[in-house]
Amino acid sequence: MNVSKYLPTAARLFLGLVFTVFGLNFFLHFLPTPAPAPRAAAFAGALFSSGYLFPLLKITEVMAGLLLLSGRFLPLALAVVAPIVINIVGFHLFLAPSGLPLAVALLATELYLAWMYRAAFAPMLRAGHSLPQAAGTLASKPVRVTA
Repeated sequence: MNVSKYLPTAARLFLGLVFTVFGLNFFLHFLPTPAPAPRAAAFAGALFSSGYLFPLLKITEVMAGLLLLSGRFLPLALAVVAPIVINIVGFHLFLAPSGLPLAVALLATELYLAWMYRAAFAPMLRAGHSLPQAAGTLASKPVRVTA
């Protein structure tokens, strides 16, 4: 049995499950949440008291998680969850170290999947990439975009 053949699917399902379950838990409260450390509680409280950020974050997690679970639009889902994963790692690294093992597992999974789907990210990572030429325009040369 070739394990490496199934590793991308297992990683995708793991990441999708984590984001779907924890995102839904915010709305449905089916998992117990332990009392956070004071600084972690203050940070989460500030996000929650904004009135919009936590619900938006959790809706985004659920949507990206479902995309990962379904196997559709994987590069988009990976791009959407990347900044969320970075913040999860930072949160657990600096405010709530007890959750660091899961945070590191999420980061490793995100990096692995980004590497596996690197061809999808290659066009947006090229410096000075040309804009695509629209069909039916009079432009004879593509416009060069430089950063």
